[in-house]
Amino acid sequence: MAQDSVDLSCDYQFWMQKLSIWDQASTLETQQDTCLHLAQFQEFLRKMYEALKEMDSNTVLERFPTIGQLLAKACWNPFILAYDESQKILIWCLCCLINKEPQNSGQSKLNSWIQGVLSHILSALRFDKEVALFTQGLGYAPIDYYPGLLKNMVLSLASELRENHLNGFNTQRRMAPERVASLSRVCVPLITLPDIDPLVEALLICHGREPQEILQPEFFEAVNEAILLKKISLPMSAVVCLWLRHLPSLEKAMLHLFEKLISSERNCLRRIECFIKDSSLPQAACHPAIFRVVDEMFRCALLETDGAPEIIATIQVFTQCFVEALEKESKQLRFALKTYFPYTSPSLAMVLLRDPQDIPRGHWLQTLKHISELLREAVEDQTHGSRGGPFESWFLFIHFGGWAEMVAEQLLMSAAEPPTALLWLLAFYYGPRDKRQQRAQTMVQVKAVLGHLLAMSRSSSLSAQDLQTVAGQGTDTDLRAPAQQLIRHLLLNFLLWAPEGHTIAWDVITLMAHTAEITHEIIGFLDQTLYRWNRLGIESPRSEKLARELLKELRTQV
Repeated sequence: MAQDSVDLSCDYQFWMQKLSIWDQASTLETQQDTCLHLAQFQEFLRKMYEALKEMDSNTVLERFPTIGQLLAKACWNPFILAYDESQKILIWCLCCLINKEPQNSGQSKLNSWIQGVLSHILSALRFDKEVALFTQGLGYAPIDYYPGLLKNMVLSLASELRENHLNGFNTQRRMAPERVASLSRVCVPLITLPDIDPLVEALLICHGREPQEILQPEFFEAVNEAILLKKISLPMSAVVCLWLRHLPSLEKAMLHLFEKLISSERNCLRRIECFIKDSSLPQAACHPAIFRVVDEMFRCALLETDGAPEIIATIQVFTQCFVEALEKESKQLRFALKTYFPYTSPSLAMVLLRDPQDIPRGHWLQTLKHISELLREAVEDQTHGSRGGPFESWFLFIHFGGWAEMVAEQLLMSAAEPPTALLWLLAFYYGPRDKRQQRAQTMVQVKAVLGHLLAMSRSSSLSAQDLQTVAGQGTDTDLRAPAQQLIRHLLLNFLLWAPEGHTIAWDVITLMAHTAEITHEIIGFLDQTLYRWNRLGIESPRSEKLARELLKELRTQV
């Protein structure tokens, strides 16, 4: 061991002198001498790295005070960088000099200098005279040489990381965790460089068996920031690894989505859908751990806004995008539904997950009744595996709120007695906090309104005032109450579907929109209705035209 140390010191002095000579002259003889010694110098670098990795940064500088000069001279020599694995070994050596926790300004400056040298190696933006001579001799222009060098170096490191990942960091040729950590720190300023993506991807996917995370937090943060700002594009598997390994990055991705939604046009589900799909969150949420975090953040937003309709609509659009991503990933669920929705009945989740498009329209009523029965059992009887109480059942139901909107249409388009199951489903959707007696009262009100609307649909004359009276909005009733919101939506559905309603639609809405809040509610309802019709392929040209005209007119007034 002592003899190896003496030999390394002698070799160190020899190569320091050689590099100084090569650095000072650029004659043909010097270049020939460099090329003759490239293999020997690479072997020296390899031995140097084996020694450096056993020391901390301070010990390295005590043992080799001029190590920085030696490595810098090598890094600025294009012949050395171009030879075999020399550039990769140089990076390893430089990483050994980095102070993980710099204690003073000197150590911080050293770290900055090392990052600068690494940036030089990777980006290779210098096209010196020596480079020109070397690349011309090989028949390449400098503009072709450096990208190839960078690409080869990145692919070499990425390949080594993948090999370690496949072997579980359990081979004699494994890359030391400390080196992986240093490499992740070095990559921070280089994240957005061209051709660096394979290395970033390999670092994210590479997992060791260490009890703690070995990649640097600043690496995760830099990668996440670059993804959110569309500066880099990584495979979904790498993005999933990022968000699984670094929770703050996932939370920031959700907050970034919220910021986009808040700054966008209010009540425009098509734009919300574009933002959500563009975020990659629905695709990543196919992993239950990511879905649970995303869903929890939606839950917090819902509670903070006291169940704001905009948040509910966003949850529904996100769920739709998530289900589509789930179907694309695999026709069979890789994970049990319980892992996505742990607090509710699996049988209820299974029914709600079914796309209405896959069910014949003649069976929609039967499916809605079944959903109502399962929900009612979970809410009122606390059976069927529900552990979270009424709120958890409602929270699950609003993910698939399109079913609730279908209830209103089914009730208005049928001349039969309104089924109690559907009345309960509507009352629960709009008033999840209501007690059993209060919900029963809402059902009675809704049934009475439906009876009046059915009678009015057969009348030859229909006025806006008649509908206003039916809605009960001429009283001092709290217009924000769940029952009143439900009745307003029934009224809007009636105006869209009943031929007699088209002629008085604007007059009715004018009477309805007492406040800006209700106006926004009506805009949201119309936008959501059009969005759902388009998704389900429901064709009703007259109703669609009326909804678009009303929506356009209302938006000009807010």
